[in-house]
Amino acid sequence: MKIVLVEPEIAPNTGNIARLCAATGTELHLIEPFGFQLNDSQLKRAGMDYWEHVVWKRWPNWSAFHSDLPAGSRLWFVESGGPRHYAAVRYESDDSIVFGRESAGLPRMLLADWPDRWIHIPMVHPAARSLNVSNCVAIVLYEALRQQGFPGSVA
Repeated sequence: MKIVLVEPEIAPNTGNIARLCAATGTELHLIEPFGFQLNDSQLKRAGMDYWEHVVWKRWPNWSAFHSDLPAGSRLWFVESGGPRHYAAVRYESDDSIVFGRESAGLPRMLLADWPDRWIHIPMVHPAARSLNVSNCVAIVLYEALRQQGFPGSVA
């Protein structure tokens, strides 16, 4: 599995996601521009000492990331308003789950280019605009891993 963050803005969120990726053996892909420096102390603090256990890559833009994907790779774009519930998807081990900026979500052009890969996390309260991105990553990633039987799990 791959977690892809498109233009992340908040260092602690990215650090928390890196920690999650380390714990689950999931690759992390960070697509620029960032709203923080990679040497940011908050990024390191949130990721704790897990950064050395994360397989991650920095990309200058979406095109560079996308052009490097193996043929047949599937992308899932998590954004409110998507036509499918995140748990209605059958995830595969080489899938990439894509999340957008904290302030604006995913670029609309990505959602328009892959409308059949746009999924959402349901929320009950109509006044709730969104969930924290690190929570969203955890929700969707653990569903994908559950479907695969938690490969490599130690406990």
